[in-house]
Amino acid sequence: MDAVATHPAPETVDLAIGGMTCASCVSRVEKTLSRVPGVTEVSVNLATERAHIGLTTHPDIAALIAAVQKAGYEATQVVQDAPLPDNTAPEWQERVHLLVAMALSLPLVAGMIVPALMLPAWAQFALATAVQFWLGWRFYVAGWNAARALAGNMDLLVALGTSAAWGLSTWVWLVTGQAHALYYESSALLITFILFGKWLEGRARRQTASAIRALMKLRPDTARLLRDGTEVDVAIDTVRRGDLVIVRPGERIPVDGSITEGNAAIDASMLTGESLPLDAGPGTRVAAGSINTDGRLTIRTEAIGAETMLARIVRLVEGAQASKAPIQRLADRVSAVFVPVVLGIALVTLVVWLVVAADPAQALLNAVAVLVIACPCALGLATPTAIMVGTGVAARRGILIRDAAALEQAHAVTIVAFDKTGTLTEGKPRVTDLVAVDGDQTGLLALAASLQAGSEHSLAGAVRGRAVELGLVVAPAGSFHALAGRGVLGKVEGQDLAFGNRRLMRDHAIATDALDQQAAALEQSGHTVSWMAQTAPTPALLGLIAFGDTVKPTAQAAIARLHQAGLRTVMLTGDSRGAAEAIASKLGIESIQAEILPADKAAAVAALRQDGAIVAMVGDGINDAPALAAADIGIAMATGTDVAMETAGITLMRGDPALVADAIEISRRTTAKIRQGLFWAFAYNVLGIPLAAMGYLSPVIAGAAMALSSVSVVANALLLRRWR
Repeated sequence: MDAVATHPAPETVDLAIGGMTCASCVSRVEKTLSRVPGVTEVSVNLATERAHIGLTTHPDIAALIAAVQKAGYEATQVVQDAPLPDNTAPEWQERVHLLVAMALSLPLVAGMIVPALMLPAWAQFALATAVQFWLGWRFYVAGWNAARALAGNMDLLVALGTSAAWGLSTWVWLVTGQAHALYYESSALLITFILFGKWLEGRARRQTASAIRALMKLRPDTARLLRDGTEVDVAIDTVRRGDLVIVRPGERIPVDGSITEGNAAIDASMLTGESLPLDAGPGTRVAAGSINTDGRLTIRTEAIGAETMLARIVRLVEGAQASKAPIQRLADRVSAVFVPVVLGIALVTLVVWLVVAADPAQALLNAVAVLVIACPCALGLATPTAIMVGTGVAARRGILIRDAAALEQAHAVTIVAFDKTGTLTEGKPRVTDLVAVDGDQTGLLALAASLQAGSEHSLAGAVRGRAVELGLVVAPAGSFHALAGRGVLGKVEGQDLAFGNRRLMRDHAIATDALDQQAAALEQSGHTVSWMAQTAPTPALLGLIAFGDTVKPTAQAAIARLHQAGLRTVMLTGDSRGAAEAIASKLGIESIQAEILPADKAAAVAALRQDGAIVAMVGDGINDAPALAAADIGIAMATGTDVAMETAGITLMRGDPALVADAIEISRRTTAKIRQGLFWAFAYNVLGIPLAAMGYLSPVIAGAAMALSSVSVVANALLLRRWR
């Protein structure tokens, strides 16, 4: 057995984590899971409440869940392609708890503002105790779990702070019996403010998942099958490949497949971001989730369930939103030591105020203010919330971002390198000129069509198409062999032939002098030239065929937008220099490298990166995969091959070069929101903790500021949804 085969393939598993409240919780869950045997990497996301775990062996789900539960949190396995959970119940519960907390706290606040409305001490005690130990019980449970695991989190800080304020008030009441000297309103309002912040934060976080929810709703639950001439409605899970599905006007297409009968305009805007419906007919491939706007279609099923494009898009968006951006590492390092440091500062504050002011009540209240304002909620939400919104906005525009690292990396791009055919041009070449050395143009075309009868190359398709138009008889080639970046070799009716670029002619010592002048003129006008030659017994040039391709309508404007954004543009193509220069000149591309092999494209990308440039490579074909992998960020057109899409960090769901500029702009705006969020998260604590320690912030104001910090960070990230 081969040695490589003995190593188990890496596994991944996702867990839904319940009970996390701040960045310290994230750090603790990650540390806990990383200690489980076989775990290689862990990424926990506070905004999505998910843990993505990489393992070297088959996952022991029970061991992972047990580890999380031992740390004081809830965990369940996330099933791929399962419906998203209904979050209306927890939202309703949060709202009820908030309203009750407000109702119980208002009488306490009224007495603080208007002395005549001051409640007797026993009434203040009853109201505050209900808030403290009923509505605030969640903080005790989570805080105790954290303390038991010798860790700290937001809940521990809140539980300690509010308990201190409640305990101080109770002690003063029992000792003095005075109602006006109590601080019950501080503990009650603290919990109310925090519940209010959590409710707003939860609403905002649920909005960030709207992109995935919208995608999940696209797939119909049933399909209408054609069986023995009869239409039968069945559950979507029972449909199989090869089944014929009937889709009526106005219905969503339930499967990926090809149209066998009918014509219609297909609205695929939710999948590709394409604003206008596209005309489709027999032979056209359609995707699940698209809308048939105006015709009756019969579709042969090619992919169902998790194999459909829609399911792949959902998985990609979920993966991107669950991943962790490199910039988050700073917040993680800070949050890992944050709570212990805050507890130390609060203790120092208590001691200093006891010594300086000799006022136990004031000392305790200042320490409470430190505990409360320092809760690191915003620190854990700043990055994942912005990532969720940014990837969701991108998905709605037909831009799929593989992970947070790709999203963050794209903002720093300085050079954008483009493939030509299929990326900047339509990729549908047509034969424009035939030049035969012996003058027999029809014979030259027949040889070329026969030689390329089995080729999948776009130029081969153009040759065969032209031969069909002229009614030529095509004999299949023998000994066919394709040479990447050069052309094809084969035998047609006993004649050894080569058809390809000038590099292929040089490899076989075939002189092209006789047609160099015509070839140069065609290339200068933007045509691609392929040469036909006999390789044996005597190498001889037979002629050339010129192809024309149409530049995509949005290509010129897309290049202009990139230049306006301060980016350099480069074209990397295996086409002839003349054809490449003509296209580059038309589009305004600054530099080109032509007549290069796929491996040379990767080397060219590596060379561009040597001077410290951040390079994005845009391509669509299988020959672009090495260059996409070599670039800092690969951008693949989904209209190309699956290999290109699997290699790229960003996939464009429609072949529009304008989406390249869109992807970079979304990355820049998302990164800006991340930095703004982290800045404000740090700023709240850097400014708030000293003010609280010096006695300038009451616990109530500290609680309001802490809640505001989380809400403002999430709300700022949600502004990304307005991007157009």
